[in-house]
Amino acid sequence: MLKCWQAALFASISLAFSLQAFAQKNPLAGDPKAAKAGESEFRINCALCHGLGAKGGGRGPDLTRAVKKHTHTDADMFQVISNGIPGTAMPANGTNGQGVGMTEREIWQIIAYLRSQEVKASPASLGNTARGKELFYGDANCSMCHMVQGKGGRLGPDLTGVAGSRTREAIIDSVRNPSRRLAWGLTEATKEFPQEYETLTVVTADGKQIKGVTLNEDSFTVQIMDMSENLHLLEKDKLRSFQKTRESAMPKYTTDVLGDKDLHDVVAFLTSLEAK
Repeated sequence: MLKCWQAALFASISLAFSLQAFAQKNPLAGDPKAAKAGESEFRINCALCHGLGAKGGGRGPDLTRAVKKHTHTDADMFQVISNGIPGTAMPANGTNGQGVGMTEREIWQIIAYLRSQEVKASPASLGNTARGKELFYGDANCSMCHMVQGKGGRLGPDLTGVAGSRTREAIIDSVRNPSRRLAWGLTEATKEFPQEYETLTVVTADGKQIKGVTLNEDSFTVQIMDMSENLHLLEKDKLRSFQKTRESAMPKYTTDVLGDKDLHDVVAFLTSLEAK
């Protein structure tokens, strides 16, 4: 009976300690050595998705923003790193196949590092948000392939939350040089290695050419969305040719096609979505 009582007391103390970890502020806040150690931990455990410098990657958002989508306090960040975010690519600590997980101190070190990297005062917004929206759905033709808040095309990535995972500079570069870094398959974000938006061209047995992006693929079949958003499920061994290319289906928006001012307006519109 005594042993059971002791075990119950120990469990209560452990639970209280864990809850305290979620409730308190970072005990290592403002410690440069902790932030430096956190940078090393971040590179090992987080940079694969969130990018070096925490400025966002193909799957993870930019964490240098003072205002974050899922967290506001240090305690929030501790909980997200510990437990992950269900329904997203953010795993719980220790479940991403990289080691056995981090200790509480190491998590606090990462949080100290992220706070040290935050942009405390956002620069003045560049571009006209209202005009950017008009361009997105109008003359710039962005909505022909991209969706925002359920409205638009499906051929390219949904851009509703793009400002949370890409910096302004990265969004601009993606428009000017779309093949430089193809986007991850954002519709399948929970896959460990999501499909990229590679361009695929096939010729069927009857000589029909189909060009588009790959939605799903295995050893025997491939599902393609063509440039008109029609879906095709094809058996590979019945195709005359099958060719993937790293050339994006998205055309280059040079300054002759979309001027710098217009592009800044479109980016301002996309950034405003994340702010909401």
